Amino acid sequence: MPNPRNLPSGKTPREYYGSELRRLREAACPRMSQEKLGQLTFVSGGYIGQLEQAVRVPQLDLSIRIDKALATGGVLERLHELLEFSRFPDFFKHAAEHEAQALTISEFGALIVPGLLQTPEYARALFLSGQPLLTDAELNEFVATRMERSSRLVVDPGGPELWYILDEAVIRRVIGSRLIMAEQLRHIAGLITRRRTIVQVATFEAGGHALIDGFLSLMTFADAPPLAYLEGPHAGQLVDEMRVVERCRRSYDLVRAAALSPEASLALILSAAEEHESAQALSNARKLAKE
Repeated sequence: MPNPRNLPSGKTPREYYGSELRRLREAACPRMSQEKLGQLTFVSGGYIGQLEQAVRVPQLDLSIRIDKALATGGVLERLHELLEFSRFPDFFKHAAEHEAQALTISEFGALIVPGLLQTPEYARALFLSGQPLLTDAELNEFVATRMERSSRLVVDPGGPELWYILDEAVIRRVIGSRLIMAEQLRHIAGLITRRRTIVQVATFEAGGHALIDGFLSLMTFADAPPLAYLEGPHAGQLVDEMRVVERCRRSYDLVRAAALSPEASLALILSAAEEHESAQALSNARKLAKE
């Protein structure tokens, strides 16, 4: 599979996928039209054309259906991995690649809900707060990428073991609206009760702690040394130096020891969701009273 940094003719991953799709379709015997391929894969011929022109982003299930229709031996499914890799920011691409292979992922979030736990509405509001001039297409693609990543690593029972520590600021800070926050917190609570993740909250009463000013992700693997990933607003760093990874692990353990138990954390998360809902209801009532 081509390296995303060195694609043929300087093409983007999406353009390369489109050109390969067209080449494979035209090489089929007998030559297959866009309309015929669309019929075989349950989409329109126009949609196939949009994929070939790199106007639309192909989904994995469609790539698999096209491979079957054209008997490619899985070429487009493998190219879809390249597309997924390319949709992440440059500083996160290698972390995302390792994340997909991890046995365990332990993360700390200081100010916002970590990406894998986000709802679509929360993610949308968060993207817009940092990039207010995004087009609808760009915004939808960013959100879809985040949700696909969450589906693979959180929803899928075969995903890694997940452990999260959230600073209390994460559950109190309003992103988007109080209703979006309430839905987000109930989503996290649902993941906890379905035993998809363990979550602890480091409360304000815990005071200062080792990770108060940043995001940290720790990953372990079946046949490779552990890694740490640290991220700020516009940059991230994947760390493999064992001494630094171990320091990150010790910091995480210190915060985990100071945080509420998983049971008390769940109760606090649900209480915060109710507070957001009540505050929104009160705000709505005040607006009605003024009208």
